[in-house]
Amino acid sequence: MIQKRENVRNVAIIAHVDHGKTTLVDGLLKQSGVFRENQAVQERVMDSNDLERERGITILSKNTAVYYKGTKINIVDTPGHADFGGEVERVLKMVNGVILVVDAFEGPMPQTRFVLSKAMALDLPVIVCINKIDRPGARPTQVIDEVLELLMDLGASDEQIDCPFVFASAKSGIATLDLGSPGASMKPLFETIIDYIPAPEGDPEAGTQMLISTIDYNEYVGRIGVGKVDNGILRTGQECIIVNHHNPDVRRKVKVSKLYEFEGLRRVEVQEAEIGSIVAISGIDDLHIGDTLCSPEKPEAIPFQKISEPTISMTFSVNDSPLAGKDGKYVTSRHIRDRLYRELNTDVSLRVEDTDTTESFKVSGRGELHLSVLIETMRREGYEFSVSKAEVIYRYDENGKRLEPIEECIIDVPEEFAGNVIQKLGERRGELINMTSIQGDYTRLTFMIPSRGLIGYRGDFMTDTKGNGIMNTIFHSYAPYKGDISYRKQGSLIAFEAGTAVAYGIFGAQERGQMFISPGEEVYAGMIVGQSSKAVDIDVNVCKTKHLTNTRSSSADEALRLVPPKIMSLEQAIEYVDTDELLEVTPHHLRLRKKILDARLRKRASQKN
Repeated sequence: MIQKRENVRNVAIIAHVDHGKTTLVDGLLKQSGVFRENQAVQERVMDSNDLERERGITILSKNTAVYYKGTKINIVDTPGHADFGGEVERVLKMVNGVILVVDAFEGPMPQTRFVLSKAMALDLPVIVCINKIDRPGARPTQVIDEVLELLMDLGASDEQIDCPFVFASAKSGIATLDLGSPGASMKPLFETIIDYIPAPEGDPEAGTQMLISTIDYNEYVGRIGVGKVDNGILRTGQECIIVNHHNPDVRRKVKVSKLYEFEGLRRVEVQEAEIGSIVAISGIDDLHIGDTLCSPEKPEAIPFQKISEPTISMTFSVNDSPLAGKDGKYVTSRHIRDRLYRELNTDVSLRVEDTDTTESFKVSGRGELHLSVLIETMRREGYEFSVSKAEVIYRYDENGKRLEPIEECIIDVPEEFAGNVIQKLGERRGELINMTSIQGDYTRLTFMIPSRGLIGYRGDFMTDTKGNGIMNTIFHSYAPYKGDISYRKQGSLIAFEAGTAVAYGIFGAQERGQMFISPGEEVYAGMIVGQSSKAVDIDVNVCKTKHLTNTRSSSADEALRLVPPKIMSLEQAIEYVDTDELLEVTPHHLRLRKKILDARLRKRASQKN
């Protein structure tokens, strides 16, 4: 007998990156009494990971729960960046409705379309929350029209088009249903959730059924599965069978050792969970996303959408440079392999494959940011390794024709810089499909461009727009190969001997291009110490010291004027690397180097090519 559980609501918050999802969850948590009156609470409390806090983006979906007038509201905060779309796709199976957050200035963006289309495919009711209404230049009335247009574009039903609109300033903790009267609290949003999001339903008398939508990992208890109880009751100590919709061979007996529900930011141990409850389960090894926990009497898998495939890959290998092992705690191929395969426990969009050699592994993900977050996480944990240039993953059709991933790229840029951007993306095989003026003197450019055309472009983009441009990309489809692209116009400055860089040597080399190092840094032959101003690689000696005579003293070095070096972030270094180069990653250093360190062997290899 199908029943509704009226005292529970399950809702996901979805949006484009940086439109204010996590800040909105903060407001709901604070006003639902989760924190004490005098408790000091940091901003974006749901972004618990260091990298999330530093970058201001959500990488992993998070679960929380608040109470409003006796109703428990389970909230899932999802990532907004296209590279973490795999997280969004699967958590939507846990909820009965979504809150779509849209910036009152920017309006719907590429990822807004992506996450909304996923919600529509599952026929979920949508509450539209137009956030940042107090932002300078906010244009909420136009954004309403843009959201309605987007809903129609995506083929929304009449009920979905008739969705409620809530206007909010998540930072100030206010929401209102009427733009004319500013709100005083988040109450209008709470009320809209209770009224508009349907209560979860299921058959409490039927056999247990629960789909695992997210996997967490804890070193003490191992894998933790998170999902919603669809039917029956789940109890601690219960014997279950695991089945999987996409893999009929999976059929294992397991026992639920511990069961948790979410209360605020905590997991609270419970003895049983009813239909509609979002719970976490521990004690089951080898649990995967998409597995269904069922009672043994009638094991039946819940259908689960396949996760989108990766589009970009990199080779992670053991660091074999002359400075290897000086920095890292984990440096062997066994350490690196174990860590990469452990990442698969929680990251559903990642692929790791062994290669012909035991020293390197092919790692594939949804984009450069996806892989750079993994690299940064590993270096902070004490790993030392090297990575190759990011390469796109090609496919082939039935006629053997090569297909490549194409991205939709939407750029908002001041009018004066639009020509520059169009020219650069044209050179990278980008096709301009739309150009419109938006508020102020900004122009919105929409391109279809091969994924490989965007590799290494972000740095150029920031320079070309003087930091005023906003670029957003999302995977569109696979299409026939668009032709060759020339990436880097300049070569590298390469150190030809090992030693310590000195001011005199750098002074002599800086005439050849932009330096990446400062005096006192250790270098080795084959290490890239700068970017050449010409299209060819140039060997330089940055360890060269001045010959001292009776009439010259070393204090004369003080007169040398050194140009400050370009210090690259991890993303910039990943973008810079070329096909014959590697990025050496250690806990304290990022070094660029040639794959072949010996200059003579390098020359021979280039002549063969």
